[in-house]
Amino acid sequence: MAKFIAYFRVSTERQGKSGLGLAAQHRKISEFVVSAGTLIAEFCDVQSGKDDSRVELQRAIQLAKRENAKIVIARLDRFSRRVSFIAGILEQGIGLVCAEMPTATDFQLHIFAALAQEERRLISERTRAALAEAKHRGKILGLNSRNLAAKNRKAADEFASQLREKLDADLLRRSYSEIARHLNDRGIMTATGRRFYPQTVKNYLTRVGE
Repeated sequence: MAKFIAYFRVSTERQGKSGLGLAAQHRKISEFVVSAGTLIAEFCDVQSGKDDSRVELQRAIQLAKRENAKIVIARLDRFSRRVSFIAGILEQGIGLVCAEMPTATDFQLHIFAALAQEERRLISERTRAALAEAKHRGKILGLNSRNLAAKNRKAADEFASQLREKLDADLLRRSYSEIARHLNDRGIMTATGRRFYPQTVKNYLTRVGE
């Protein structure tokens, strides 16, 4: 039976925490894998689709090579809208399956990626034109973004404070790796619903001054 590695991507920590987008991806992949093979691992990046430097994806690729497994994604646009990015993955000999269209060939994936890339370019052009028009009319731009950023920072600070309260003095004297292991063993998840890593622990504790 075929082996699959699930790869998910959400654009923001807020999406990851709320399950917005992530839950739908889980559902699509689960529905596909149940009749196609075995799911051996899952990886998720919280990153913009424009950014190709994805740590979790690279881990998924390395595991796929070792286990002779295929990487399964929910939707092509959740993976990337750049033809060059998708081509680069396929050129490494990695089997890539899209749960939304499981019978698509590599050639078809290239075509769909090209269409998605063009769609993104058109959206970007329309957005720039709309912002230019709003600015011309004297509208203050960026206010909603600043409010959202402030809200996200507050939520992150609150989560970091709650996390700090879960750690006693003895645990705080240990390494970030040990703290991460302790949190994972207790089933405690990050604000985005993921496992803790040493850097994750460091980032959260830095927010509250350890």
